[in-house]
Amino acid sequence: MSLTIEDISYTYETGTAMQVTALDHVSVEIPDKQFIGLIGHTGSGKSTLVQMLNGLLKPTGGRILYKGEDIHGENFDRKKLRAKVGLVFQYPEHQLFEADVLSDVMFGPRNLGLTEEECRRRAHAALRNVGMDKKFYEKSPFDLSGGEKRRVAIAGVLAMHPEILILDEPTAGLDPKGRDEILGLISEMNSRMDMTIILVSHSMDDVAEYVDRIMVMNHGHLVYDDIPAKVFSHYQELEGMGLSAPQVTYVMQYLREQGLPVRTDIFTLEEAAAEILAHRRDIHV
Repeated sequence: MSLTIEDISYTYETGTAMQVTALDHVSVEIPDKQFIGLIGHTGSGKSTLVQMLNGLLKPTGGRILYKGEDIHGENFDRKKLRAKVGLVFQYPEHQLFEADVLSDVMFGPRNLGLTEEECRRRAHAALRNVGMDKKFYEKSPFDLSGGEKRRVAIAGVLAMHPEILILDEPTAGLDPKGRDEILGLISEMNSRMDMTIILVSHSMDDVAEYVDRIMVMNHGHLVYDDIPAKVFSHYQELEGMGLSAPQVTYVMQYLREQGLPVRTDIFTLEEAAAEILAHRRDIHV
């Protein structure tokens, strides 16, 4: 296992009137090459959890192991950890600060002490991997569209050659086309680069089509951790947490209630279309 989370807890503002427990005895395994959706409403603890995975926050209880080593152990190198466990923040402007796109993507490799030639090689490769044309390399990252900024922020992390890539709400603020492009890019990185992906979101529709596994956070607890079909079968409980199943699941539920004998454990448009076509003889117009 790449990452092992053992009974971690985290409390903000300990000992004050503002004290809040963000994580409460969470344990989970993150294996290699898996595509994971981490879901939860605002304040559920999901962002706190991912900031712990590369050492930005230290648990107030429990421990996190990377390849068997405690990341807060005395001799553990957290700088190297952050190269291997990359985090792309929700708002790309928080990660973009250089004068041009190429320099921005080279920043991480330079921070690792690599040669200028190697930094440039990695940056070019990372920008190609996220679909950024060379015409963008000399542009200011702040002159780009929201989707383009997202791609540059992802490239900046990819240039570090991470084994695990964590993306916090990567489709926030994007239009449907931009959303689909970013999710498709992330899915491709998982399959083509054999990279572990943790996609943080509050939207089931964002993760339904892509992930192998869904972890659901609620009030600091990990309440579900399973394959998508089993998690979505609890859609009524998810609604009680301020979440929902993908929209297509509700459509299938409605068709079932109207007498069409379709499956309701469906969460992608492709599956729904195939299921409805399979019952086309039962449809009365």
